Amino acid sequence: QLQLVESGGGLVQSGGSLRLSCAASGSSLDRYAVAWFRQAPGKEREGVSCATTRSDVTNYADSVKGRFTISRDNAKNTVYLQMSSLKPEDTAVYYCNAHILGRVYWGQGTQVTVSS
Repeated sequence: QLQLVESGGGLVQSGGSLRLSCAASGSSLDRYAVAWFRQAPGKEREGVSCATTRSDVTNYADSVKGRFTISRDNAKNTVYLQMSSLKPEDTAVYYCNAHILGRVYWGQGTQVTVSS
């Protein structure tokens, strides 16, 4: 059973950077496609970025394109989301997601707050 634990969230000023990590255990993450989602207060959860098993294909929401980068280190069984040029509207709980053959796994989320 795959388990995911996010870390790296926090409070940052507008224009700053953060790197989120999603550490996997229980299975090799390189078998899974991965993604980052976020949910702001009062809003639905939205997709931020995703990557195929080899990260040869990545996609980004228009709102973060050019500012966020998804990557994975299969040796460390970890997925990252590098976030730069952060804006107050990026404030949300960020969730890591991994999926394979219809099975979906979620982390518990990490809070990112961007002050203006």
